[in-house]
Amino acid sequence: MIIKQAEFIKSATKPAQFTDPVFPEIAFAGRSNVGKSSLINTLVNRKNLVKTSSKPGCTQLINFFTINDEISFVDLPGYGYAKVSKTIRTQWAPMVDRYLSVRKNLMGVILLIDIRRDPGKEEFELMDWFAKRRIPFLTVLTKADKLSRTKQQKRLAILTKTLERRKEDLILFSSKTRQGREMVLGEIAALLPSHAPGDMPS
Repeated sequence: MIIKQAEFIKSATKPAQFTDPVFPEIAFAGRSNVGKSSLINTLVNRKNLVKTSSKPGCTQLINFFTINDEISFVDLPGYGYAKVSKTIRTQWAPMVDRYLSVRKNLMGVILLIDIRRDPGKEEFELMDWFAKRRIPFLTVLTKADKLSRTKQQKRLAILTKTLERRKEDLILFSSKTRQGREMVLGEIAALLPSHAPGDMPS
């Protein structure tokens, strides 16, 4: 999969504000500060398509992007950061649940987990949502450059068991070294339908 064009379209908090479901859609989900923005920027070869921040909990909107004028990428708000307000924390689950429920053009989700952290209840809740809605998802272990190759493999083995996933279902990724970029793009391409853009099922 070769990305030649990427453009921010709009932000939203509720279905009435979502983009029209014209293109097949890939969503990105993960804990605050897990590296979603950095991953998307790395995939599209842009430094600042998605704004990054050192302060967790900043992205509280659903952000829509078009890729090659034929695919949509959707950056879902991060979760699990205790220092954001209680109102924001309680809004997250309904907002994401509504998105997952209504987007019939959603082809799959990229679930990001920091390779150094054990998954919490939010990750398992998301995976349960995916399973109930039969949404395919790929698990990407971010910030792999923070660990040596040996420690990467040890964490991969632990997370494979914890998440009850096959080792080939998890991809080691680093926005700094670009490790795993081509694998993620290949998996995204495999999720996309073969019919032409604009011909999405209603």
